Amino acid sequence: MSEDLCARLQDVNEVGVYRLSCPVTVLEANVMLSGLTLFEADISAVHGKGEFLATLAQTIKAPDWFGHNWDALADVLTDLSWQPSAGYVLLLCGGDAKLGLSDTDNGIVMDILNDTVNYWKSQGKPFWVFFADGV
Repeated sequence: MSEDLCARLQDVNEVGVYRLSCPVTVLEANVMLSGLTLFEADISAVHGKGEFLATLAQTIKAPDWFGHNWDALADVLTDLSWQPSAGYVLLLCGGDAKLGLSDTDNGIVMDILNDTVNYWKSQGKPFWVFFADGV
């Protein structure tokens, strides 16, 4: 299973936004084996846009120019020049179905995540987003 997951993580044709269907430790080990960069965010305490943006900024070690708004989030997720890698995995752990956001903000985040996946796919690099129930 590990070899299969490791290979799949490197396949840009399979990237997307998914609910994690294996233990977090299995994903972590396979990300390490695949040579991708893992950004693991605990969003269990997120209640609103500001906390969500701050959590993601800290998780990806966003540069000082990060503006803590949706446009800035889209910009940093499609840049990541300060985190060079063969590809990326964003793991969002412990959040509810709406990620601790309003319906409107959740819709914006989902659009940003899908756009990010598509951007990196067009660059030939995998970018995965997984939602996990527990940390």
